[in-house]
Amino acid sequence: MRVHGDTMASMTDKKLAGHLVVECLVAQGITHAFGVPGESYLSVLDGFHAFADRIRFVTCRQEGGAAFMAEAQGKLTGRPGVCFVTRGPGATNASIGVHTAFQDSTPMVLFVGDVASDTRDREAFQELDFCSFFGPSTKGMAKRVERIDDARRIPEYVARAFATAMNGRPGPVVLVLPEDMLTRQVDEDPLARVEPVQAWADPGSLRQLRDLLLQSERPFAIAGGGGWTPQAAQALQRFAENWQLPVGNAFRFQDTFDNHHLLYAGDVGIGINPKLAARIRNCDLLIAIGPRLGEMTTGGYSVPDAPRPRQKLVHIHGSAEELNRVYQADLAIFATMNAAARSLEVLSAPPELPWSAWTADAHADYVANLVPQALPGAIDMPAIVATLQRHLPRDAVVTNGAGNFASWMHRFFRHHGLADGVKTQLAPTNGAMGYGVPAGIAANLLTGRTAFTIAGDGDFLMNGQELATAVQHGGKSIILLLNNGMYGTIRMHQEREYPMRVSGSALSNPDFTALAQAYGYAGARIERTADFEPALLAALARNQGTVIEVLLDPEVITTRGTLSSIRKAAINKDSA
Repeated sequence: MRVHGDTMASMTDKKLAGHLVVECLVAQGITHAFGVPGESYLSVLDGFHAFADRIRFVTCRQEGGAAFMAEAQGKLTGRPGVCFVTRGPGATNASIGVHTAFQDSTPMVLFVGDVASDTRDREAFQELDFCSFFGPSTKGMAKRVERIDDARRIPEYVARAFATAMNGRPGPVVLVLPEDMLTRQVDEDPLARVEPVQAWADPGSLRQLRDLLLQSERPFAIAGGGGWTPQAAQALQRFAENWQLPVGNAFRFQDTFDNHHLLYAGDVGIGINPKLAARIRNCDLLIAIGPRLGEMTTGGYSVPDAPRPRQKLVHIHGSAEELNRVYQADLAIFATMNAAARSLEVLSAPPELPWSAWTADAHADYVANLVPQALPGAIDMPAIVATLQRHLPRDAVVTNGAGNFASWMHRFFRHHGLADGVKTQLAPTNGAMGYGVPAGIAANLLTGRTAFTIAGDGDFLMNGQELATAVQHGGKSIILLLNNGMYGTIRMHQEREYPMRVSGSALSNPDFTALAQAYGYAGARIERTADFEPALLAALARNQGTVIEVLLDPEVITTRGTLSSIRKAAINKDSA
């Protein structure tokens, strides 16, 4: 009888493997998981019910929006964002978020409910080879793709996924969960919380960097990429102050260094200040701290020239594989951002530095670039951004997707940055449209802070349905929707390359205010600049989210010029 009793007790101690998955997430410090439910992982959903007091499953409307929310979670917390989807359709929809996490160096874990083991490789309902689809490393979309066939090893796989996602260059990991595996009984417990490993620069490299600085007359630093913390950003600031270095932020990492600081030189990305681009070309020492030096940050690999820059290049990065992959550096330093910044801040500088005028001029160029050009129409976008600067809380999270509309915030809005204690910018360096709306909603749900999103009409329509997610889960975001009736970026390029031959870029839009109200948001439409401030103040005051639609003249296509001027230049070029 005692044996029988022991057996019964043992059975009582067992749990569903799906519950163990959720337990492992709780052990890793995850408080929110985003996803679209599916029958392939019903036992996991039951686990979220069982642990509802410790972790929240946020039900999204489309897997792309869910994956964007998880990616935003990774950016905000520094720990992997978590997303759940089911089978082939769910995974393919979610792949846009995985691709964003990969190119943006964001830690993320995507869990995919899969077909049962006994139907695998038969092209079962919604079956997909996830290892082939997501691919390995830089040739695919994920750092690692694994299938858990043995339920007893769930703690091992989850802990490894979190470690892989955070260590080195952060990025996404995909874990595939066969539905029959998830319904097995197990008695395993989660492994301990995984922390990222710090890679420290060797003293010899730091001495060499100091020597390069002492030999320089026109140094410049670019900061960005993944893996930054407030402490690292503060250490970076002290390093820059010690050496009086001009600092630019890499494309869509504009909160890495305080935009109000006298050493700040501007953002290095799409729509770069021409004077800043010239300054980087003319510097004699370029120190890249964290970014992977991709196409957007380098102006198509021309600022600096690839693969061998004209100036001395120091590249500091958390992945050994990234160093010397595209750019051949004079000094490549393998170090994670926390370790790198803390090493740099104690690098002693001489009392006198020869580039004080160079640094002051770099900041002056940035300030001058904040003065807008005169553009047509009843809407003054720089004035609207100035209104946002006055009224948004200092710690507001500002989000955007991809499109010319984002350039208004990129050029004119000034982030206090991570050194102030929190991350304030969420934006896709891979140029994924539709990112801003779900990212803003996720930011509000995760932090409770004010979330502000700037979106274009085409951009909004890609994931606007996630407003329903915000309303269901008590979230609130403020969305500035710029409606010019077209895919503006594409139209700009059309006029530049094929003037007066418009194809595919025009949009017939819904009534956005009515649409917002249908989802449970407030909706407002403005046609004059003066109407924006009261609309913004009302949005900040109300408990529900708000969509503020701005009817923007199609002519106002960039922060620097009009659509007709681009067309005219293209015609003149063709006729020359």
